[in-house]
Amino acid sequence: MRDLVNTLDVESGHDALAGPDGPAEFSRTHGLKLGPADVAEVRELREALRAVCLAHAGATLPEERAGELERLFGTAALVVSFDDAGRASLRPAVEATGVRGLLGRVAVAVAVAEAEGTWQRLKACETHDCLWAYYDRSPAGRRRWCSMQVCGSRAKMRTYRRKKQQQ
Repeated sequence: MRDLVNTLDVESGHDALAGPDGPAEFSRTHGLKLGPADVAEVRELREALRAVCLAHAGATLPEERAGELERLFGTAALVVSFDDAGRASLRPAVEATGVRGLLGRVAVAVAVAEAEGTWQRLKACETHDCLWAYYDRSPAGRRRWCSMQVCGSRAKMRTYRRKKQQQ
């Protein structure tokens, strides 16, 4: 999920899904078969997931983004499988390799992360020109920036300067 959200570098504007080789490269890396026609839907998923990651960092999840995710995940190719003891598990359908396969993989990853209690720790940097997805490994789970050395320092410096101007 983090890899998908981070296919867009907001600061530089570089979109790894753009260009003729973008979908093919992402497909090779993740074992999918995405084509140029799939890019719009993958970008929609990416930005809706980014909104959820921002919500995990304290922002409010816009209702339309939640609706987009529900609509997209409603088309995911998923299978419930059973082991010899009768335990059920959710997995992406093997035959689905395009957008439906990607949605299946992301849906399973979300379900597993939620069950493990780690889903809320997948966040997006709150700096408006960064928005990089990161996993919050801080003990309290209150991290706000992808990097304290870069985005955190910039935010604190902006706050300091604003306070100095008000004096």
